[in-house]
Amino acid sequence: MAGGSDVVETLSCARCGKPANLQCPKCVDLKLPREGAAFCTQDCFKDSWSSHKSVHSKARLSSLGTATAGERNSDLASKGWLYCLRKGQSRTPKLPHFYWTGTLRPYPISAKRIVPAHIAKPDWADDGIPKVEPNSDLQHHVEIKTSDQIERMRETCRIAREVLDAAAQMIRPGVTTDEIDQVVHEATIAAGGYPSPLNYNFFPKSCCTSVNEVICHGIPDARKLENGDIVNVDVTVYYKGVHGDLNETYFVGNVDEASRKLVQCTYECLDKAISIVKPGVRFRDIGEVINRHASMSGLSVVKSICGHGIGELFHCAPNIPHYGAGNKAVGVMKAGQTFTIEPMINAGVWRDQMWPDGWTAVTADGKRSAQFEHTLLVTETGVEVLTARLPSSPNVFPWLNK
Repeated sequence: MAGGSDVVETLSCARCGKPANLQCPKCVDLKLPREGAAFCTQDCFKDSWSSHKSVHSKARLSSLGTATAGERNSDLASKGWLYCLRKGQSRTPKLPHFYWTGTLRPYPISAKRIVPAHIAKPDWADDGIPKVEPNSDLQHHVEIKTSDQIERMRETCRIAREVLDAAAQMIRPGVTTDEIDQVVHEATIAAGGYPSPLNYNFFPKSCCTSVNEVICHGIPDARKLENGDIVNVDVTVYYKGVHGDLNETYFVGNVDEASRKLVQCTYECLDKAISIVKPGVRFRDIGEVINRHASMSGLSVVKSICGHGIGELFHCAPNIPHYGAGNKAVGVMKAGQTFTIEPMINAGVWRDQMWPDGWTAVTADGKRSAQFEHTLLVTETGVEVLTARLPSSPNVFPWLNK
């Protein structure tokens, strides 16, 4: 807090209204109006800091849209980005000491979307905090689903597939990932479901959109997809008390050959992993199959993020690592179990790095990453892919036509 000789003596203290001759140094630095930034004493400044500091956040966020056309939406900045900031996270591309591994940068995000009151919601919908999931016994043992649970999961997973297919129809240059999120949100609500990611541990959107070097958990924002991008859309629907989870990686316009091979190999990794699912198979064997196929193509497998059990809980046992060496996943598959397999395959090194927003995981070397995911049911004789592609699913993967 510095005394300012240029502060007009007639200014009033922002806290108590007395004549003020001191000014917040951060406000001076940001060139903010003197009104509301002047204080009579250090004590008044300290007492008002918890509320006054929000002025700095709003000012910084409002200035972020000046780099390119389309980023000047102050509503996006003030509502969307501040939603993350209020949760102790940051979405500014101007952090002075952060090392961006690739060319992608965060853009503004829009305000949190509304879910109608009649939609049944998970326990984190209002305050962002899962309550049942973290302390459930199902974090430690793998549930055998009842016939009723299985039937509800079939229905929910079909809705999730239809929602993802609606998102896939949107993929083209010029579309923002926020527009994709809007389609996911509205399609989920129209089906009577709740978009599970929305406010899950404060995640601000209804799906994840991961572009190029983003491995997973990318936040939909105002960036327009560009010709040559690849983008993963990850959808989870909560309906009739259970979750259905899947994702796919799509081509945006004309994509280079290396990216095409990466995406196809990732699809094949999931396909080959699913082919071994049946009672008696070890969960760790999934990683061996995926790692072998990725390595043969000169690609690497992300180790820090796994598949997971799913049902009435969004995430629970079992853990499904996708890598080979060092995979210590415990247990064997049994009929009635449901879980996801969702390999993340990188063009370069397997290591990841987290953006300052606390969600966006990117490749450590900035090279591209792809992912595919299905929710699976172990049957008496093999596996049922609950989120399987439908006859109506868009024809976007060339290798499926062969």
